[in-house]
Amino acid sequence: MRGAGGQRRRGGREEQAAAAAIEAREAAATAFYDMDQAQKYLQGRVTVFADLDAAAAAPVRAEFTRLGDSADAAAVAYISVLDAHELDDDRERGPGDYDAARRAFVAATDRLKKITADLNRFAERLAPQMARLEAALDRLPPRLAAARDAVAAADAAIAAARTAGMDASDPEAELARAKQALAVLSSQGLGGLGLAGAMDQADEVRRIAAGALEAAEELPRLGEKVRNSLASVRTRSDMVAGRIEPVRQAMKLLLRNYSQACWQDLKGAPEAVGAGVERARERLNEASQHVARNEWKQAQRALTAARTELNAADRRAGQVTGRVAELDAAAADPAKPAETVRFAVRDAQKLAMAQPGGAAPHHASVLDSLVHRLDRAPRRLVGPNPDYWSYLQELEAIKTAAGDVVTRIRAERAGQA
Repeated sequence: MRGAGGQRRRGGREEQAAAAAIEAREAAATAFYDMDQAQKYLQGRVTVFADLDAAAAAPVRAEFTRLGDSADAAAVAYISVLDAHELDDDRERGPGDYDAARRAFVAATDRLKKITADLNRFAERLAPQMARLEAALDRLPPRLAAARDAVAAADAAIAAARTAGMDASDPEAELARAKQALAVLSSQGLGGLGLAGAMDQADEVRRIAAGALEAAEELPRLGEKVRNSLASVRTRSDMVAGRIEPVRQAMKLLLRNYSQACWQDLKGAPEAVGAGVERARERLNEASQHVARNEWKQAQRALTAARTELNAADRRAGQVTGRVAELDAAAADPAKPAETVRFAVRDAQKLAMAQPGGAAPHHASVLDSLVHRLDRAPRRLVGPNPDYWSYLQELEAIKTAAGDVVTRIRAERAGQA
């Protein structure tokens, strides 16, 4: 006969064997549930770990994969035991059958418990790192909020600049970079960037947006600055233009009073100065047009180009007038510039001789050759139209070489200190 539970009445030994088998089956079911929960929990922790620290995730993933494979294999084995020992069916079983089922479930339980213990130990080892990362995670939301606030502030400043009729294309381009970086952060999140990468990205968004905000707020001040600079550079262009005629007269003096070697490198200087002034004025006109359209950055670039042209023209004019002054002084007293250079060479000789053991041979040799060159330099001033410029260049070369010796001596002394 069968009882209400659908199980056949058994004798004492058979009932004991059946009860033991069922108890073993329930223990195996509990062990299977515990392992499944441990595996799912650990899988979640490993996923979070990889999101937070992608660089360190590889070995963690590898160990979890190994444990997961073992857990999956144990689950398959457990289900196979269940299928092989269906204790609730009506099939006739003896004590031996129940005992075999019990042993199979006990073995499955032991295997499941071992893997559960392995999973739990791994979770324990991972816990300190997870705690550190999760604590650091608390720093991310404020950075994200600061990045979004910076983008919003820059957006508002750029909109205000455009409403005022200003060209805000440069800060707008910077803000576009910030928005793109913020979009990447929002779309990829920790899974794509890791915690450190996400915080760096948030900081980068804030930095770029802050730069765009500063540039947008600078636009009104930049407009005033550009207008003042435009007036200043126009005045300077008139001043440099006023040097063209004196340069032309200075060139006439050079051609009339000195040999070709003294002015050959300056030939065409008045025309070059005039052309530079003309190019500068073209850039100034461009700057004025940009100012009229509130294109301050473009106006600023045009002003920079105008200044560059004027600097070159002014420098060229100074070369001509300066050359006349140098040549006139040399022609009036050729010995004076030579004496200045002689003092420089003597100072270098004194420094060399003041070294322990006297002048080093390599320094003495160089200084002796400079003395000979200085003595020979006046020989360049021959004929009815002496080449004073070659004479002055030779003196300058000697003075420079003497200065190089002084520099080397001091460097050697510093190295021995």
